[in-house]
Parts: sequence; C-alpha cells; structure tokens
Amino acid sequence: MFQTFLLAFLLAPGEKSDLQNLIEEALKRNPEILAAQKRLEASRRRPAMEGSLPDPMVSVGYASVGGPLPGQGLGTEPMARIGFMASQTLPAAGKRDLRTRIALKEAGAMEQEYWQAQLSVTARVKTAWHRLHHSYAMLDIIEHSRELTDRMLKVSEARYAAGKAAQADLLKAQTQLTLLEVKKTRAEQEKRSREAEINTLLARALDTPLPRPPEMQPVENLTTLAQMMEQAQGWSPMVLREQRNVERTELALNLARKDGSPDYTVSAGYYNMGSMPPLFEARLDFNLPFFTRTRQRAAVGEQANSLQAARRSYQATGNTLMFRIKDDYLMSSTSWRLLRIYSTTLVPQATLAVESSLVSYETGQTDFAMLLGNLMTLLDAEESYHEALADYHLALIRLEEMTGMLLLEE
Repeated sequence: MFQTFLLAFLLAPGEKSDLQNLIEEALKRNPEILAAQKRLEASRRRPAMEGSLPDPMVSVGYASVGGPLPGQGLGTEPMARIGFMASQTLPAAGKRDLRTRIALKEAGAMEQEYWQAQLSVTARVKTAWHRLHHSYAMLDIIEHSRELTDRMLKVSEARYAAGKAAQADLLKAQTQLTLLEVKKTRAEQEKRSREAEINTLLARALDTPLPRPPEMQPVENLTTLAQMMEQAQGWSPMVLREQRNVERTELALNLARKDGSPDYTVSAGYYNMGSMPPLFEARLDFNLPFFTRTRQRAAVGEQANSLQAARRSYQATGNTLMFRIKDDYLMSSTSWRLLRIYSTTLVPQATLAVESSLVSYETGQTDFAMLLGNLMTLLDAEESYHEALADYHLALIRLEEMTGMLLLEE
C-alpha cells in the first residue's frame, strides 16, 4: 500500500533531503489530503448508522367511557382503560446486513481516494521540485553561454578595432546577448512559478523562500514494464476504488431485490382496567407489497444497469492505467537513451567545437558565422540534455504515482 511506498521514501538511510522534508510537510498540511482524510473518517461512521435498528416507539394513552377525561368509566366499563404500548420495527432478514456491507464498501472506496490524494500531492511536489531544478539548470546554462558570448564579443571588438572583422560580427554578438536575456527572463519566471506551486501544495505563503535543489545525476531505472504493470494491478488506489464501487453496486442490487420483502413491526402493551383484570396486548404488523412491485422492478433495473456501468468503469480505469504506465515507461526509456547520447557525445563534442573555433577566430583561421553556429549548437545541446533529464525524472515520478514503487532515488 501507499504507506510502504511513503515509508521507503521518507525513511531512506541518512539525513533527510530537502525534498523529503517538503513532502513530509505537504502530507501534514495539504488541504486536499486533509479534506480526503475527513471524508474517509465520515464514511467510516456510516456502517454503524446503516446497520442499526429503527428507534422503538412508545404510545401512552387512555380510553374513557361516559366522558372525555382520563379515568372516566375505569373499573366499571370494560372499554375504559389507561396504559401504554411499545413497538419495534424489524427490517426483513438480510436488509440491515446488506446496508452495512454497502456502507463498508463505500468507506473502502473513500479510503482509496484518501491514498490517491496522498500519492497525487506527493507526485506534484516531486514534479514541481524537479521542474524547479530544471529552471536553475537553464539559468546556469544561460549564464555559461553569456560568458562565452561576452568572450566572443571582446574578440570581435578587438578584431574590429584592428580592421580584421566586420561591424556585423559585433551586431550579431550583441543580438545573441539579447536573446540570452530573453531566455533568462523566461527561466526566472518559471523558477518563481514552481516555487509558488510548491508553497501552495504545502499550504504556505506563496513567497516563502525555498532551497535550491541539488545537482541530480540520472540513475538508470532497472524495473521492467511487466513488474510495474503487475504491481499496479494489485495496488493502484484508482483500480481498487473502482473495484470497491463494483462490489458496492453488487450489494445494492441484492438490496433492491430484497426491498420487496415485508418489514415487521412488533408491538406489546399494558392497560390498567381499574378494578377489572389488567389488559395485555400484542400485535404483529407487516406491509403487503401490493403497490411496491413496480417500484421494486424499476429499482432492480436501475441497480443492474449501475452494476454494468461500474464494471465497465473498472475495466476502463485498468486499461487507461496500463496504457499510461507503458507510455511513461517508453518515455523514461527514450529519455535515458537521449541522456546517454547528450552526456557522452553531443555536449562534449559541442564544447570542444566552441573552444576550438574561439581560438581559430582569434587567429583569423575561421569566420564569425562558424563560431556563432558552434556556440548555438552547444547551447542547444546543453538545454536538450537537461530537458531529457527532466523528462526522465518526471516520467519516473508518474510511474511511482501509478505503481507505488520507489523508482527515483532522491
């Protein structure tokens, strides 16, 4: 269950990370989780309500002969009496048990919604945290590109002063700096948005400062697709909730069929007859279902259709879950392969190309267009690497939410 997944994450060996502390705080403070918890607690009260008997009734009265006042004719007239009667309605056999079991299934479905709320909030905190890391990484890349562009601009200015470069080279370098400033502005806006999102999930003030996420080294996920699907089928709160709904509707159908069975009311009374012997009365009342047949047939038909709908919803939820798991598994696998290509080949090659072309441009062995092209290639390669890293981590986070497996070590 979710408790196992959460304990494995929060009780990992060593000191808790900033992300673990944030998730722990979110689980305690997030309003969605607290609301789901209260709905669960409320649903757990219903079985006792549904399984209880109707309240008994007590009637107190008198019958007088010769006048309207109590006691008139008491002891002399056989119809005069003063007493009471108690009655208790007893539902037909099996109705209370079915209502109790239906309420228990509803509470079981609400419990799965509670676990799903915790999973969802945990995944959203982790997603926002990784996107925040991506924003910081983008700002670092932009700053590095700015340093290279400044270096390129200084070389261009020196060559222009010596009459070895055209003014267009200076304008292109300045344009590149402006484009980097635009990217920096967007990255800073994304960073502030993700900080506000995390604070919202933790029910904090939106401007509460957050620590910078540490550097994240990708670790290959070795869990197979078959293992994930098997885990999700028996664990996912989404699937278990739909399963509880199917079970609840099956019980509701049985209850609708039993509604035609008559309920009974047992009554007993005692009457004081004055000087005459006391009068005792016992009675059994039950309804005749002459006018309930049509209503019952409609109720049974309604619940039968609801049962089919619940079963189809259960099937659809399972199918959708399996598709999402496979889709995110393929996303993580593709992102991992791209990470290996970017980190081992493309980024190192682009870095060497920029350094080589800078030296060649300083000595006049290459033109400005080639230098600028190499710089743009490096910037794109570094951005693509971190985008693939973010895609890889976000896919694993979604898989964790759907399977309950701890796939991403923080």
